[in-house]
Amino acid sequence: MTPRSLFRAAAVAELVTWTLLIAGMVLKYGLDAGEWGVRIGGSIHGFVFLAYLVVTTVVAVNQRWSVGALVLGWVSAVVPYATVPFEVGVARRGMLDGPWRRSPDGRSGVRDRLLFFVVRRPALAAGIGVVAVALVFSALLVIGPPVPKG
Repeated sequence: MTPRSLFRAAAVAELVTWTLLIAGMVLKYGLDAGEWGVRIGGSIHGFVFLAYLVVTTVVAVNQRWSVGALVLGWVSAVVPYATVPFEVGVARRGMLDGPWRRSPDGRSGVRDRLLFFVVRRPALAAGIGVVAVALVFSALLVIGPPVPKG
C-alpha cells in the first residue's frame, strides 16, 4: 500500500462515516427515531476520525508536508465531506507521489525514525495504532458527548 492509496482509503472512510453520522442525526432529530442511529454512526465516525488523523500524520511525515498542510489535513476531517476534496487537492499537487521512505537521509529527524519503524513493521504499527485509537476513543466515551444532553 502506497502513501497515496492509504490516504485515499482513509479519506473515503471518513466521508462514508460522516454519512452514517448525518443519517443517524436525521433519524434522531428529523424522524424522532431515538438515539440509536447517532450512537452507531457517531461511534463508527469517531473511531474513523481518529484513525484518519493518525494516517494523515504518518503520510504528512513521509511526504514531508509543511505544518500548514498537515493542519489543513486534520481540519478537513472536521468539516463534513472535506477529506476527499483535500485528498484530491494534495494528489494533484504531487504531495502523495512516491513510495514510503524506509531509511534516513540528510534531512531525517526524530519523526522520521518513528516513520521508519511504522513502514518497516506495518502490521505491528497498525496494531499499536488501532490500540492507541481505541484507548483515546474509550477515554472520550468516558468523558461524554461534546454537547450536554438536554
